[in-house]
Amino acid sequence: MMSRIYISADIEGTCGIAHWDETENGKPDYEPFRRQMTAEVRAACEGAQAGGSDGVYIKDAHDSARNLIPGELPEGIQLFRGWGSDLHSMVSGLDASFSGVIFTGYHSSSNTDASPLAHTMNLGNTSVRINGIQASEMVINAFAAAYYDVPLLMVTGDLGVCEQAKRLNPNVVTVPVQQGRGNGTVSIHPAEAVRRIREAAEQAVRDGLAHPEKYRIDLPNKFDVEIEYRLHQNARRAGFYPGAKQVGPRTVRYSSDAYYDVLRFFLFCL
Repeated sequence: MMSRIYISADIEGTCGIAHWDETENGKPDYEPFRRQMTAEVRAACEGAQAGGSDGVYIKDAHDSARNLIPGELPEGIQLFRGWGSDLHSMVSGLDASFSGVIFTGYHSSSNTDASPLAHTMNLGNTSVRINGIQASEMVINAFAAAYYDVPLLMVTGDLGVCEQAKRLNPNVVTVPVQQGRGNGTVSIHPAEAVRRIREAAEQAVRDGLAHPEKYRIDLPNKFDVEIEYRLHQNARRAGFYPGAKQVGPRTVRYSSDAYYDVLRFFLFCL
């Protein structure tokens, strides 16, 4: 039986990043951090392969989704660049055939102070909550993995998102490469980040393949979602989504027993 690992790669939690200009293609500060993002993903791939994975599927999951440098990734991988225009978004292509997921370069959510780049999916909201939890992209995508019963093996990024991953499941392997401090970040050395990620990925995949139950995230039986938008007109528009209700000038609520429905709500309203 194949033991494939799915990697979703973001950039704001890449080692050293402290400003939006370092995340945006076309800005002069972007190129070195694009290369660091690629190096960290390569390290996760190499660790997964050393840990027993038969194949690695990577979703470039930031902005244009054309950030990773394909030729600098190891052989034996599949790379999904661009967007699939489906409700799985940052984990497009994920299904029950995978043995585990890894999130690299992830960051803290909107309405937190753990990163100067803290946000959830875009800058159009000030808060996204699922069952009262301040939902980061990590939480949204961890629940997507849980929907397919795929264990969350490892998360790398800022300290805030790594701590949140441990609250979901203390067995998840985390590699915090930086910590937000006001409008800046304090990071480890980029080469050390790469080394730690490779070592952690090997450990997480080897143990996760042997003991997948340790890394599974419990999927709630019911989902109460609340989005607070920056602009009141966006809340008004989202309030027309079937089942959603505008409960304040900038706030919309949506509830469902099915996480697939929640992902569809996010696709159209987040």
